[in-house]
Amino acid sequence: MGKRKDWWPTTKDGQLAMAQNWTQALANNGELWEIKVEDANEFTACTKRAAEAKKLLDDKHTCTPVIEERFRELMEKMGEKARYIKRRYFHIPPLQREDFISLDLKIPDREPTPTRTPTAQATVKAFLEGRHELGIEIFYVHGDPTDLANKSFRVYYRVAGIGEEPPADPEELAKSFTMTHKKKVIPFSYLDSGKTCYLAVQIENGDKKGPWGPMVSAVIP
Repeated sequence: MGKRKDWWPTTKDGQLAMAQNWTQALANNGELWEIKVEDANEFTACTKRAAEAKKLLDDKHTCTPVIEERFRELMEKMGEKARYIKRRYFHIPPLQREDFISLDLKIPDREPTPTRTPTAQATVKAFLEGRHELGIEIFYVHGDPTDLANKSFRVYYRVAGIGEEPPADPEELAKSFTMTHKKKVIPFSYLDSGKTCYLAVQIENGDKKGPWGPMVSAVIP
């Protein structure tokens, strides 16, 4: 198993391969692992639809902007469901050592590690990267960047079109992702071009979150 800081693969092909492996594992062991049938079925159905959309996307005769957007949405939903299943079912028994290996997950360290709540604040500076892409870079605005409580950055964002009400505060930013490095490129749909992306950051240490950094905005190219 390759080393990675986040258990979910970074590439779409890797994510789809892992999800398809999970669907087989859930079919074989879902009842033993006490996974609700509706959760397993929803994840399996979403994975199947994502794989079908990927085939259409890879075929130059069927690849369209609509298929591209559908594939992106299905992959996002599949990832969210995978994270839910891992959080809901795989953090507790009855998974055994070999089960974690079959799911391409790290074997959990059962020794509790004391954690502290971050006190620093961070924000992002956006820069143009490519068509339908925004690059972001993390900056500290308050606190000690070397503090070991600052494990990662949770970036929240929301896209608003012309005439739409912008978010009043960071609590209204619906989507999010985690960063451990200070730079990242965010891909958007071609339909988002010209819209405004609002972003804000919280520093994380496990399930403990620091104060919100200031909200910033940038127009999607």
